[in-house]
Amino acid sequence: MIGKTMRRTVLALAVAGLSAASALAQQQPPGGRLGTGLPVPRYVSLKTDRVNLREGPSKDHRTAWVFQRAGLPVEIIAEYETWRRIRDSEGTEGWVLHSLLSGRRTALVMPWAKGKQPPISLLDRPDEKSGVMAHLQPGVITNIKGCDGKWCRVMIVMDGARDVDGYIQQDKLWGVYPNETIE
Repeated sequence: MIGKTMRRTVLALAVAGLSAASALAQQQPPGGRLGTGLPVPRYVSLKTDRVNLREGPSKDHRTAWVFQRAGLPVEIIAEYETWRRIRDSEGTEGWVLHSLLSGRRTALVMPWAKGKQPPISLLDRPDEKSGVMAHLQPGVITNIKGCDGKWCRVMIVMDGARDVDGYIQQDKLWGVYPNETIE
């Protein structure tokens, strides 16, 4: 015979299990079918200047937002067949068709500091005392050429005709994970 304490423990575990299963079901669409088998989460970028962010993983779902910035980094947080659940730097989440995403790595310069931070220096070497190549405003999109876990080499298209590449500290970028290395 099970005592009251044991019954409460079993009941609490059952409720916790249901809560965990419910939370997982909300993360993954019905059926739980995944897409590529690549690591989730991971960063990618928007392929085009117009990407519909939908409330669910099909064209039948309402468009909640329209991104209008090709190259914008986003984080894939779930996959379902040909759909990817993404999150942007402001925390907005929704579903996009995989063909609207690119594996090209980009990052935003300190988007959390817009209007609060002076320009960030793009340096000619991965050293705080090196020469300044350019000053970047928070929110600028950079193309990632590589990261060593502390510094990233990035490229910026300055005026449509001239590219500038240099180094920025990795923790000043949204679109790369802390200590992530990219070759």
